[in-house]
Amino acid sequence: MFEKLLILSAVSIMACSSDKSSEDSPLPTYTIEGKWLIEGTVPAENTMYLYEDGLRYTYYCVGGDCNALYNSYEANDGNHIPTINPYTFENNVLIVDLHFGNELITPVAFECDGSEAYFETPEYSLFRLNSDCN
Repeated sequence: MFEKLLILSAVSIMACSSDKSSEDSPLPTYTIEGKWLIEGTVPAENTMYLYEDGLRYTYYCVGGDCNALYNSYEANDGNHIPTINPYTFENNVLIVDLHFGNELITPVAFECDGSEAYFETPEYSLFRLNSDCN
């Protein structure tokens, strides 16, 4: 009798418990790490930021196939401008040390499956290199 009651209790508990719905699933977590193009630059691909290991590198392209050029670049390869900016990215807040007491501090909202990073301040977007989002 006790075994039947125990089994019945276990079945009841399992039947009453529910899995979390997809609405309760956490939102995807995206990272700022990687290669990003600035929205609205002319030509559209003339500036790229590479965020890697807490450092932001800035690259420029003045002509030719900028995407091919940017795909070949790697962090600290000497092709970036001389100034390298330290950054932190926690809880979707980006802080970039622009040096001389200046900082970019902005919440970042990701769209397009993490391929667009919208900076709330100063209201512009970066697009991942080779994404179809811009």
